[in-house]
Amino acid sequence: MKTKQSSILSKLALTALVVSSAFTAFPVASSAQAAEDTPTWSREDASNFTLTDENTAPNIDSFTDVAPDYWVWDTWPLRDRDGSLAKINGRYVQFALTASKEYTWAGRHDHAVIRTFYSKNGKDWEMGTVPYDEDKALGFRQWAGSAMIDENDKIHLFYTAAGRKDEGPTFEQRLAKTTFEMDYDNKEGFQVKNNGEHQILAEADGVYYETQAQKTGDIIYSFRDPWFFQHPETGEEYLIFEGNTGGTDKTLEADNIGNVDGPIPAGAEDYNGNVGIAKAENDDLTEFELMPPLLEADGVNQQLERPHVVQKGDDYYLFTISHQFTFAPGLEGPDGLYGFHANSLFGDYEPMNGTGLVVANPEEDPFQAYSWAVLPHGQVISFVNEFYDENGDFQFGGSFAPTLKLKLKDDTSEIKGVMGEGEIHG
Repeated sequence: MKTKQSSILSKLALTALVVSSAFTAFPVASSAQAAEDTPTWSREDASNFTLTDENTAPNIDSFTDVAPDYWVWDTWPLRDRDGSLAKINGRYVQFALTASKEYTWAGRHDHAVIRTFYSKNGKDWEMGTVPYDEDKALGFRQWAGSAMIDENDKIHLFYTAAGRKDEGPTFEQRLAKTTFEMDYDNKEGFQVKNNGEHQILAEADGVYYETQAQKTGDIIYSFRDPWFFQHPETGEEYLIFEGNTGGTDKTLEADNIGNVDGPIPAGAEDYNGNVGIAKAENDDLTEFELMPPLLEADGVNQQLERPHVVQKGDDYYLFTISHQFTFAPGLEGPDGLYGFHANSLFGDYEPMNGTGLVVANPEEDPFQAYSWAVLPHGQVISFVNEFYDENGDFQFGGSFAPTLKLKLKDDTSEIKGVMGEGEIHG
């Protein structure tokens, strides 16, 4: 990696999701590389993945369904402003994408809403409500984001507004938020009050971040998954999100390729995922300025999903998740959690463990879990995706997966243990 200078059913379901026929007009940028000096995840970096005991998750052959009537997938905890896990009346709160099981496993994406889950011990979870008025929420459906509770007990829920209500389930994506407060009652559980307005915070600009109109290839473009981050040294606040490199010139540069043998397969240039960042311009966290991306993966991977940063002393760890099928032609990477290390938020990120791979599913069950998120103290949550049970039968998941315990040291990582399903602790 250098700094730039100038599941068979799973695949079928996801392929149905990724092909879009709806396009919106946006300004066109002339260059695929909008900002110089953006760290790159190169094809050379992503060419030598090896599954080991240190990076392979234990097998999942059964699970306890946290919400039997709902599909549950991308999950994130309520955090304090500094990123630590928050509690309300002594209870942890998690947010997750959900959809009724009246919809198919593949169709759940078109009906996603965000629900709450709460637990006193961080292990035994009860499902709460959708904490916002679905009629007032932005987007035809709401995709993943993050949640922060401020010093006035106001919860800021950042989410992806996917599509628009009057257009059906298109693949347009915008970063959005709403606010509310929550109280816990022993009889009624969590109650939501003082709901705020829903607001768009950022849209793809076509320069740093690709718009839907600029997209090439068969996989949907990305402008989603806002993750709130407060800089521990400056106090400045940001949203970190998944994007694609903006512009219409999809030519790969030397830094995107690295030292690899042979020609680059046709179509690799269409895979241009990046990790975006936007800076808060006001205390209300309603105005954000798009900044050059933290990392780009042009020619390597189309989707660097749910990116987030964990800071540990002088080490900054940028994590993202990606599917096997979103790697560019000529590359083979597992469904997994990938990480990059730098010594500052805007540092020269290098792939952890040499390639970037931090957690992979086992080879015999390559799609068993997905959507890993690394929390303080090295806890890694995810959801049960598609797996083979103890009888060898293929099953859909849709619930909390066992939490992994991850050790981080300098630019390396190691899986050190397994906790309960969805288990988190402050």
